[in-house]
Amino acid sequence: MDFKKFTSQASSPSSSYLALSGYRGQFRAYELSPIKIEDAAEIMKWRNEQIACLHQNEPITSSQQTTFFNEKVKPQFSQSKPDLILLRLTLENKLIGYASLYDFNWKDAHTKAFFLFETDRLKDPFQYGTDCSVIINLLMRVVFMKLNLNKMSMHSFDNRPFHINAVEASGMRREGVLREHTKSEGDWVNVVVASCLKTEYLKQYPQ
Repeated sequence: MDFKKFTSQASSPSSSYLALSGYRGQFRAYELSPIKIEDAAEIMKWRNEQIACLHQNEPITSSQQTTFFNEKVKPQFSQSKPDLILLRLTLENKLIGYASLYDFNWKDAHTKAFFLFETDRLKDPFQYGTDCSVIINLLMRVVFMKLNLNKMSMHSFDNRPFHINAVEASGMRREGVLREHTKSEGDWVNVVVASCLKTEYLKQYPQ
């Protein structure tokens, strides 16, 4: 896919992040934009269905999700250097996934990225690979071109090889493996660390 053909435009300031200045990234019929509070219920559903691949010990309740969005997400909208940025991915205006930029180190200019798609999209490996490629490249554009950071990293459980393959095929380079770093469904799993530098992104997608 030709990811040089990105566009961006302003979105409503009331539902955006100051740090993104209303940024909204688009590629073909996909669009990455700031999270909306009304997305909370759908995201909770996906997380509970895919709990095995998350750092989440038990299903989230509606009350917990509402509290998280009100106390952790909304206050970040007004921060020039937020601790957390949540973004929504739509395809033809339908919400199909969301992404998180977290563990910001503004001094050393790096952040971690995470994303999750609606559960049914995992059934088609080709579709999943396409979705991964799109969202990772849109996230890179936000991180490197809008937030002006130098590095974006991702951590992936190694019991999801299809996910790791999709991540590494989308321009992320493997840095190493954190051995038996977390538990998934009661078993220890390794965590694969991959990253992309701004120089690598600009070499592949010169502005």
